[in-house]
Amino acid sequence: MKKYKPTTPSRRGMTSSDFSALTKKKPEKKLVRVIKKKAGRASNGRITVRHKGGGNKRLYRMVNFGQAYLDIPAKVIALEYDPYRTAFIALLEYDNKKKGYLLAPKGLRVGDEVIAGEKTPIVSGNRMKLENIPVGTMIYNVEIEPERGGKLIRSAGTAAQIMAQEDKYTLLRMPSGETRKVLARCFASIGEVSNPEHRFVKKGKAGKSRWLGKRPSVRGSAMAVVDHPHGGGEGKTSIGLKYPKTPWGKHALGVRTRNKKKWTNKLIVKRRKKKKRK
Repeated sequence: MKKYKPTTPSRRGMTSSDFSALTKKKPEKKLVRVIKKKAGRASNGRITVRHKGGGNKRLYRMVNFGQAYLDIPAKVIALEYDPYRTAFIALLEYDNKKKGYLLAPKGLRVGDEVIAGEKTPIVSGNRMKLENIPVGTMIYNVEIEPERGGKLIRSAGTAAQIMAQEDKYTLLRMPSGETRKVLARCFASIGEVSNPEHRFVKKGKAGKSRWLGKRPSVRGSAMAVVDHPHGGGEGKTSIGLKYPKTPWGKHALGVRTRNKKKWTNKLIVKRRKKKKRK
């Protein structure tokens, strides 16, 4: 974690991730793409997600979340920053001379070797089937459907733990505390996602949010009655409602948004604990 001297009011208390361990190089030219910014707009041009727009220009790195080359060792030739995610990424060179990006685990260094296969050594960065991973091992970048690439546990500092092997399923304890089943023939990577200090980052100033493409958000209670259900009143008054609402009159807090008919619901063994309101 990098701290700054309080040379200005915005610098006081500002922190950022430590990038000193990363390789100082430009991204691999063949592994980047340009993604056109949409600023929260749908195909018809209307804003469907508010408070988005602007931000720095950035290139998308083509990270391989699956297992492109099975049983082919790869050497880590660089550790890089990715503007589209909170974790760091690693540039690999396989024995067949092809290159690719990998979601870097915690502790991975330049010169290390990683491999993907049905059964591999239990080493951070290696990728293998869940059925072959011992109980108690920490994993990340987990598949939900076989051969579809990792979809779960990809943000900085996260990891799941293998709790048990049951028939064709593997029981995982997720970072949220939820316990769920995943097909044992799905692949997962060994270790924890890199950059665990990301959760302690303090932006320090509004401009840093603007660089990330986030626009200002106005409180509903500061608006007029016609603009928001919380609006109106003299001075700083309460919202005057039984529960907070969105600008469109729907419940804003404590409402389940998950689809009741979602096919993965049957795989959840134990729900995560509800957060207590302060």
